[in-house]
Amino acid sequence: MPTHLLTMLPAFLAYFAVAIALLALFLLVYLNVTPYHEVALIRGGNNAAAVSLSGALLGFAMPVANVIAHSDTLLDLASWGAIAGVIQILAYLVARLALPQLDQDIPAGKTAPAIFLAVLSLSVGLINAACMTY
Repeated sequence: MPTHLLTMLPAFLAYFAVAIALLALFLLVYLNVTPYHEVALIRGGNNAAAVSLSGALLGFAMPVANVIAHSDTLLDLASWGAIAGVIQILAYLVARLALPQLDQDIPAGKTAPAIFLAVLSLSVGLINAACMTY
């Protein structure tokens, strides 16, 4: 293995670990903000829950990935990752305002609102990622 890869391995592992921790923390917060139990719904085959949660996770992961590519420190990654998480939660809350029945539609397996929520999350995540390029 080339020497430069070995010297970069600790940085890779540190950034990867912080990113996974941020993803887990975001998932924990998101699952507690939504009034339905996505994991149980997904285990039960609810496509709407899978679509909406997948959109939220990808919408969060995009800015985190962008910050990893452009940040100088793990503190930058953690700080901007926290901001990305807050913005994704706000996107969910906006969707709840736009679709007041969302808390009933997702458990009922209605995919149209789930797709809207997923696309909103992805769109916000993409814009968020672009804003975090410095």
